[in-house]
Amino acid sequence: MKSKKSKKSILVIGLGKFGRYLALKMQELGNQVMVVDKEEAESQKLATKIDDIFIGDCTNEEVLKSLGITDFDICFVTIGENFEASITITMLLKKLGARYTVVKTGSDLQSDLLKKIGADEIIYPEKELAEKLSLKYHTGYSMKSYLELNQDYSIIEMDVPKHWIGNSLTELNLRRKLGLNIIAIKNSGSVNVVPEPEEQFRENDVIVVVGRQSTIIEYIQE
Repeated sequence: MKSKKSKKSILVIGLGKFGRYLALKMQELGNQVMVVDKEEAESQKLATKIDDIFIGDCTNEEVLKSLGITDFDICFVTIGENFEASITITMLLKKLGARYTVVKTGSDLQSDLLKKIGADEIIYPEKELAEKLSLKYHTGYSMKSYLELNQDYSIIEMDVPKHWIGNSLTELNLRRKLGLNIIAIKNSGSVNVVPEPEEQFRENDVIVVVGRQSTIIEYIQE
């Protein structure tokens, strides 16, 4: 039986560049999106692209009440340049019974404060992008992308290290020696998500590896 694609009800408060891109992508993915901004000029930038646009100041509790907050699966607060407004709106969303709140922040201190007042998730786009770019260029372009699992462990997509080419998983014994697991190998558009232990790494392979980030970075650079 095929599972039906889940359509979510999304509220995006704040229509700076990040909020606009987020709203458009969420709608493109098939979700029901409402966007809110207190400035009519910002709202007009999406007038022909988003069906449900509301102009109002969400630091006003009555404005938020009128939106029916409990009807939304996720409420995004993307007012990164006005932290006082972000705090007020987050507190009001939680008071009004928001199911899940995701708040954009601009510093670690702001993140800590938002967590204390009940934000379910914090996003810090500038910091996350800077970390990804620094790793990419530090490794000489070998790293394609990464997902941080915690402070120490990550899933990293990267070019196969040159000194691995011609060797198999069995020969390298990466799990025992380094604590690394290869979960996929990509080459020429094909993806092997169950690599055989005897399969040899080839030039132009791109691998997806999970393990301690410091160990992976060390082997990218060898």
